[in-house]
Amino acid sequence: MTATGARTRWRDAEEFKTRAKEWAERIGVRPSRIQIQQMTRKWASCSTSGVLSFGTDLLSRDRSFGEAVIVHELLHLKVPNHGRLFRSLFRAYMPKGEELLNGYLGQLD
Repeated sequence: MTATGARTRWRDAEEFKTRAKEWAERIGVRPSRIQIQQMTRKWASCSTSGVLSFGTDLLSRDRSFGEAVIVHELLHLKVPNHGRLFRSLFRAYMPKGEELLNGYLGQLD
């Protein structure tokens, strides 16, 4: 814990999934499934059937980065590309999200 009492890492996969469900409700989307699995090429993915897959490596990263990834993938349930509308929605939900994501690009082990 930090001096303010806020944890910077996820406790476990269930906490991560719970947070993803909370964000889904806030954004107004309903993923068909949320799963945590080993991923070697990317942090997360969203299938056309609404399955969100998040890499286990996210659990050892800062919560703020994990939340940015969660929001990014959930928004793909509304907008399937990274066009202007997607970027606008992402900025609306995560004002510092692009900065967080860019800071971790290329850091998959």
